[in-house]
Amino acid sequence: MKSIHILLVEDNEGDVMLIKEAFEDGCIANELSVCRDGEKAINYLLKKGEYKDAVTPDLIILDINLPRKNGHEVLQFIKESEELKQIPVIMLTTSSSERDIAKSYKSHANCYITKPIEVEDFIKAVTDIENFWINLVKLP
Repeated sequence: MKSIHILLVEDNEGDVMLIKEAFEDGCIANELSVCRDGEKAINYLLKKGEYKDAVTPDLIILDINLPRKNGHEVLQFIKESEELKQIPVIMLTTSSSERDIAKSYKSHANCYITKPIEVEDFIKAVTDIENFWINLVKLP
């Protein structure tokens, strides 16, 4: 089975640590790159500057509330790009706002998950992402 490369766009260090831990505990070999703001995520995807050698991800996990460019702006950039639009984007955010959910799907997010508050539930949600998007789904 090939290794899956995941781009995590998340500014909360605690959430980054929990997501890394959940993926490390999984049984799938995967690589995880992290960008802590929306502008860096776009530069990563464009392979600009410090990201000139970046690997194009197989899957993107994207928060909405990010500095510099928010998750909606990053999602719109991805889905308007001929080279990137086929990459599945999972919105993983604290927002449960109907407006954010609708806006995400209107911009072609592949799924929307509200971050659970409890640590165990958060890790289970990330494990479920791994089980579905890595074990079950065939990625391009």
